[in-house]
Amino acid sequence: MEQIHLETKNLSFTYPDGTKALKNVNIQIKKGEKIAIIGANGAGKSTLFSHFNGLTEPTSGHIEIDGEKIVYNREELLKVRQKVGIVFQDPNDQLFAPTVKEDVAFGPMNLGLDYDEVKNRITEALEMVGMSGFEEKTPHHLSGGQQKRVAIAGIIAMRPEIMILDEPTAGLDPEGVDKVLNILNDLNSKGMSIVISSHDIEMVNHFADKIFVLHHGEIIAQGDKHEIFSDKELLKTAHLKAPITTEILYKLKENGFDVDTHKITVDETVEEILNKIK
Repeated sequence: MEQIHLETKNLSFTYPDGTKALKNVNIQIKKGEKIAIIGANGAGKSTLFSHFNGLTEPTSGHIEIDGEKIVYNREELLKVRQKVGIVFQDPNDQLFAPTVKEDVAFGPMNLGLDYDEVKNRITEALEMVGMSGFEEKTPHHLSGGQQKRVAIAGIIAMRPEIMILDEPTAGLDPEGVDKVLNILNDLNSKGMSIVISSHDIEMVNHFADKIFVLHHGEIIAQGDKHEIFSDKELLKTAHLKAPITTEILYKLKENGFDVDTHKITVDETVEEILNKIK
């Protein structure tokens, strides 16, 4: 049986002003999965993510990591944050040291590791994100894509079992998006569970095995990309655009072609069209 890594049970959160940000959210993340939580701006994605490693305490319900409830005291939260690492949407929320090296060292040093181990982890993490040679650079002089990769390196250096990334490709050019996705796929191939939030449907289409749709703080659907992205009504409800491939297949269907609108990838779509026009 697959191990459940992280689970939310009827997780709800209400802000002090009475705004209900999350309502009875039930999510299971299994070991080694690539998960996307999608939703429009304001759906509650960032609030949900801040619960995953104990940054925010739920108003009701709870979170379990490897079957154990999160306990909100300093010692227990440190253990949780060793297992669950979060990369924020804006690298400026994460990068604060004068050099890249010091930024990446911050987490491992907080774990009380010795100097040599911290040094090894810095080297390994920067290598993994393609930022070797930037150790002495000032983070705020780097490009947005480079900053994002340094922020990811800082979490890799903690060696978590689950990495949570809030809008990991926001503001990046296509090359930057590819670099970040390659890093995440590489980490996943080494056994790390990856959870991303996004409203970039095309990127999620390339990346995720399983998708949860969050709308006004509630999970309104879950499934693989074929189930989620072929459901135009669902996407409309959640204020999300369908992938371009779905739009093409629906247009063909409207024009009398008997095509399968569950085909999602470019290759599947091309194959479907070629089969119909032969």
